[in-house]
Amino acid sequence: MLRSPETDEGAEPYWYARVIGIYHTNVWAERADIPGARSVRRMEFLWVRWFGKEPQYISGSCGARLPKVRFVKSTVEFVFSFVDPANVVRGCHLIPAFHEGRTVDLLPVPQSASRCFNPGEDDDWLNFYVNM
Repeated sequence: MLRSPETDEGAEPYWYARVIGIYHTNVWAERADIPGARSVRRMEFLWVRWFGKEPQYISGSCGARLPKVRFVKSTVEFVFSFVDPANVVRGCHLIPAFHEGRTVDLLPVPQSASRCFNPGEDDDWLNFYVNM
């Protein structure tokens, strides 16, 4: 769960993503203004698959319902990306919307690293409720 950078009226306050991997690397940084000035910095990052808001679904205190999200479609340019762990607000529990079933339409690849936690599954739950 990350704080949304959107500030428009009615924008969602949080973005949600599933963490696929937690990584770090040592990066050489070179300063252009000082020849030969190099330093090694440790960089930590998360590899995530993004969720998007379920359209036409009202949640929150006005709707008295939990937020509902789904994985974004694989046709979206940033379906997977890297995130700075410092931007993560907290982890949250996602409850599959069992009554809505499963789908292969969001990521039509049967074997994917995004499903590494559930080997043998080649589909995703259509929607999830964000447990608050």
